[in-house]
Amino acid sequence: MLLTGSDGNRQALRCRIGRSGISVFKREGDGATPAATLAVAGGYMRREAWPVRGRTLAGITPSNGWCDAPGHPCYNRPVKLPFAASHEDMFRSDGLYDACLVLDWNLAPRRRHRGSAIFLHLAREGDYPTEGCIAVSRRQMDFMLRRMPAKVVIRVIA
Repeated sequence: MLLTGSDGNRQALRCRIGRSGISVFKREGDGATPAATLAVAGGYMRREAWPVRGRTLAGITPSNGWCDAPGHPCYNRPVKLPFAASHEDMFRSDGLYDACLVLDWNLAPRRRHRGSAIFLHLAREGDYPTEGCIAVSRRQMDFMLRRMPAKVVIRVIA
C-alpha cells in the first residue's frame, strides 16, 4: 500500500487485500479490493481497546453498524443498530475494527451493488485476506494514526 500525503510525501506499508485480489470492476460481495485512489473519509476507534492518540476518530459502540444491503436507502452508510437490513457490526469481538478508517469508495455518489464498507482496518493474525478491505498490522495502524497527514490518499493499483 502506498500512502501519499497532500505534501507529496509517500510511505509504503505492507498490507492485506481482498480474497479475490484487486478489481477494476468492484461488485458487492465479490471479495475484491477496488482498484482506485482512495481518500480517508473518516474513521472509528474502540477507545478502551486502542489507547493511541493522534488522528481524531469517532468512538465505536455496540450500536454502530454499516449498511451493506444494495437495495436499502442507507446502502454504504453508517447505521444505528439494531438494523433490519444486512449490515456490518462495527463493534467486533475479534478487534479488527478497534481502529478503522473509512475509505471513500462508493460514498458519493453511491452506486448500488458497487461495493460497500471498504475500510482500512486491523489485520487478523496470520496471512489472511479480507472481504475487500485493506488490512494492516496494529503497529502500522499506530504509525498511520500518529503520523499520517490530515489529507492522505491510498492508491490501490491492479
